[in-house]
Amino acid sequence: MKLAPARIDAFLRDPAGCRVVLLFGEDAGMIRDRAETLVRAVAGSLDDPFLVTELTREEIRRLPDESAGLSLLGGRRVVRVRDVTDAANDAVQLVLKRQAPALVVLEGPTLAARSKLRTALEAAADGVAIGCYPEQGRALEETIRETLRANGAGIDVDALSWLAQQLGADRASTRAELEKLALYVGPGNRVDVAAAMTCVGDLAGLSLDDALMAATTGDVATADRALEAAVAEGAAPVQVLRAALGHLGKLHRARLAMDEQGLGAADAVKTIRPPVFYQKVGAFTRSLGVWPAATLASAMAALAEAERGCKRTGLPDQALCRNAVLTLARRSAAMLRNSRR
Repeated sequence: MKLAPARIDAFLRDPAGCRVVLLFGEDAGMIRDRAETLVRAVAGSLDDPFLVTELTREEIRRLPDESAGLSLLGGRRVVRVRDVTDAANDAVQLVLKRQAPALVVLEGPTLAARSKLRTALEAAADGVAIGCYPEQGRALEETIRETLRANGAGIDVDALSWLAQQLGADRASTRAELEKLALYVGPGNRVDVAAAMTCVGDLAGLSLDDALMAATTGDVATADRALEAAVAEGAAPVQVLRAALGHLGKLHRARLAMDEQGLGAADAVKTIRPPVFYQKVGAFTRSLGVWPAATLASAMAALAEAERGCKRTGLPDQALCRNAVLTLARRSAAMLRNSRR
């Protein structure tokens, strides 16, 4: 089923009889934050070995059996799976049919808007699909106020306005910056503009999506900074490379629509599913002007090889990941320079 936005916070604190929750959308930090809230609400902690089991998406076939297990010490178990795709749909259907007792928490930041998994859980009586998108406007301002208040600090109106322009791309990054800011001003004090500008770093507001958009538009410096921010907030090398493959896959499909159907860039972007987040349409369209279809295909092959390298024992996965993303950025920059000659 779908949840109205006003019901989400209460549901995260008490999912009651729900047995499968899917968290999807553009904000990876919000997905992770909400998943952790659910796990704590049911199991009491994130790492109780008797109540919490984490599976990789490659282990999805184990999901029906894991969700059917009971804790030896009592309490409801949680099975958490990160980075799920539609390949999980069959296993999830088995969980729903067998009335498994555990709560299954699925994190799917790359799922398509009309994916089979999302559609199935929106239709299920004991399943829930929750969208997680970057906050803006009043919702973001309320998150800023509440996070500072929870950490013992208030905020001036002009500082709130400034922070709302800097934060919001990723929930985890936003909260980390605000917690640091509250510590900076001290309990019982208020954040003013000077404190906000002094304390909130230049990585605030940058997400993994920003890193990839910057990479394919040739902005090497921003790609490097945004990638640093994403890794600092917990993005794993394989997750980064899969997201990069997804981004290039969208560009490739749009580029083929331009080449084979004669569409302009703006119309080609509209054909992409899941849709490009509206705040990223400009950067996505600029990328289409840089990358030919054949070059995108070769870049995707290089990313796939980098992902395989990250899975090999003993190889430096962080270095492989960073090199792969920055190679994209440098390649974009080179193509831009050549096009201007």
